[in-house]
Amino acid sequence: MYEEEDFLPISALQHLAYCPRRCALIYLEQVWDENRFTTEGKHLHEDLHEGGAESRGDLRIVRGLRLHSFRLGLSGQADVVEFHRVDQPPGVALPEAAGLWRPFPVEYKRGKPKIEDCDRVQVCAQALCLEEMLQLPVSEGALYYGRPRRREQVTFADALRRETEALAARLHEMVAVGVTPPAQVKRACRDCSLVDLCLPRVGERKRSARRYLAAALRDLRGGGEVAQSEETA
Repeated sequence: MYEEEDFLPISALQHLAYCPRRCALIYLEQVWDENRFTTEGKHLHEDLHEGGAESRGDLRIVRGLRLHSFRLGLSGQADVVEFHRVDQPPGVALPEAAGLWRPFPVEYKRGKPKIEDCDRVQVCAQALCLEEMLQLPVSEGALYYGRPRRREQVTFADALRRETEALAARLHEMVAVGVTPPAQVKRACRDCSLVDLCLPRVGERKRSARRYLAAALRDLRGGGEVAQSEETA
């Protein structure tokens, strides 16, 4: 169990799952830079969080709900939590609403669905917070992507829960250690708003230079000729 002052942002799990170095640059080094994608995403979430609540028959929609988990040491704000009326438990009572209601978190993303679990981890963390706060199971949620304008249903299976919990522990460990991981060049780097600050290819060249120097030193010490693969790495 964590103390409230040790809480870390739920959204940091998405960054950690997507790129550990990006996560560290943002949350350890306080580095941030905007591009068109991040600006659009920020405006989307601001609009959602200011939308308030509404009722539609057997559906109640709450926007900008504050969430937390003492077990995982996380806190944040849900874009949308839908409460669906149910005929039998499990469910939660809501103010000025008859019957029982089952929560269903929905995280909004401006882009398109990803193969990786980073977005699913984020909405799963919201579900784990809701479970702790409301003392009832939350089995499903959704991701809404702006580019195809459709929902992706997310089932909070055991494997996704374990991944989310492991990332939460890893996030706390990273913050405690305070060390930014080295860069790993991948396709996602080109769309990252921090690419000019991260300089992933510079780090890659540094690692290659170290391999070259290590091989050269071995050669000087009589370890044989420098391997061609290491010269050109």
